[in-house]
Amino acid sequence: MTTATPSHPHPSGDKRWKMLDATIKRHQYQQDALIEILHKAQELFGYLENDLLLHIAHRLKLPPSRVYGVATFYHLFSLAPQGVHSCVVCTGTACYVKGAPAILADVEKFTRIHPGETTADGQISLLTARCLGACGIAPAVVFDGKVLGHQTPESVTERVQGWLESIKNGK
Repeated sequence: MTTATPSHPHPSGDKRWKMLDATIKRHQYQQDALIEILHKAQELFGYLENDLLLHIAHRLKLPPSRVYGVATFYHLFSLAPQGVHSCVVCTGTACYVKGAPAILADVEKFTRIHPGETTADGQISLLTARCLGACGIAPAVVFDGKVLGHQTPESVTERVQGWLESIKNGK
């Protein structure tokens, strides 16, 4: 892996690397800015692939395991390309007790994918979160970044089915 430096462009010529390095420099290479830098990296690249995580680790002088650990701990970070639509089912205690397992099982059955996967056509990603902090409206599900509470297996499947029909109809 070759890492970019501010004075040398990334060998690929991809300007996103230069933008990422500018962000790292703006944070003065501070290790405690890791989350902000990971957010910027995901914003630029869409997801956090391994060489991107290694680059960040190198630039911040952090062990790659620490960068990977942070990237995998927070549900907002993705290590793989995401679908056009995303469905994040909260599996925190309140959501779990109020029906998250049934919601997850129905979505898995309907989409034929498991949490962390994206449909073969790249349209829908199914994810889980340890906790969304929306316990008062449990069970909660995030559809394309919007948190909805008091979900049921039927309401979630209906939403996902709407996505599939929109895709099928070319919308």
